[in-house]
Amino acid sequence: MPPLGIYVQVPFCQTKCTYCNFHTGVVSSSRFAPYIDAVCREIREHVEMYGGAGVAVSQAVSALTVDSVYIGGGTPSLLDPAHIANLLGAMRETFAISAPEVTLEADPETVEAEKASAWFAAGVNRVSFGLQSFVDKELAASGRMHRRADIDRAVPILRAAGICNISFDLIAGLPHQTAASWRQSLDELANLQPEHVSIYLLEIDEGSRLGLEVLQGGSRYSARDIPSEDDMATFYEAAQEHLQAAGYHHYEISNWAQPGYESRHNLKYWRREPYLGFGAGAHSFAGGNRWANAHDAAEYVKAIEDSRLPIEQHDILSAESALEEELFLGLRQLDGIDVSKIEREYSVQLASRFDPLAKLGWLERSGNVVRLAPRKLSVSNEVFVELMR
Repeated sequence: MPPLGIYVQVPFCQTKCTYCNFHTGVVSSSRFAPYIDAVCREIREHVEMYGGAGVAVSQAVSALTVDSVYIGGGTPSLLDPAHIANLLGAMRETFAISAPEVTLEADPETVEAEKASAWFAAGVNRVSFGLQSFVDKELAASGRMHRRADIDRAVPILRAAGICNISFDLIAGLPHQTAASWRQSLDELANLQPEHVSIYLLEIDEGSRLGLEVLQGGSRYSARDIPSEDDMATFYEAAQEHLQAAGYHHYEISNWAQPGYESRHNLKYWRREPYLGFGAGAHSFAGGNRWANAHDAAEYVKAIEDSRLPIEQHDILSAESALEEELFLGLRQLDGIDVSKIEREYSVQLASRFDPLAKLGWLERSGNVVRLAPRKLSVSNEVFVELMR
């Protein structure tokens, strides 16, 4: 079995971005310590808590070597560095950890030299910045706290502290974004040379304030200043060209990396490798089980204090569901999927699924490997919908 990944959810932010559809909240910092204490207890007692919650995960899973840790959110960089050290300490007490990639999500304005040094001393060796844009007008309209100057200040601080694996996130489709401003963000990004880059298209759904405003035809949150879907696709394609020219390897629909800096943790999701999630709203996958903790942080803390794990969702995957995951998660990776391997493992024939889409030019097949056609990467969800019919 492949090495295990560990994810910790920190559902706290300084402010709620207009486009955010995550279960995060703005709370008093006095709630941070009790929450971290609860997560540390969940980590240490997870085997017993899984059993009590009806999640049948073998001891063999917990005995796997851990090679990736991801502390996400929310904004984990708001925490006191001691909280980060406590989390990583609980993991070391509980799991066999070897040569780990340890990622901390951070906002640029929260980075200080003393904190960065403490993160590194605790074991953090990778920082993922949710930048979203380098253009102040776009950042302000989206409700972000940082500005371009904060990014330029934060990156050298991290590198001086010894954290030399840095990832940037950008969003294509923010209010007021234009082809020129998108090019500015791509140029600024290339100048700072992060080891990893994620490019996401703006999601429009009722789960965010901006998305709901757009769906209702309103004008708040600069809802009428969002680029069209065609423009977003053009921005994505411009990013493909720009990042390739800058030496980045495009390895997953939304992700690029300098050679050797692919996200070890995120690859586990797309390869269906085991990972355990701790904290409110954290998701896990192991042994054919998928489960998720309750999202409400206060409810989560109370449950852990009562020695129970608040499972909100638990699914035991059928062979059909597992096959569908193999297909759409595998096709997110630009290397594609090994059809013969999947056909052997699931005792199926897949030609009837792939051939019609290949004829339409949506998929490409080379021997046993099937992958998304390059020009369909920006509309991959449409391809996946057709593939699952």
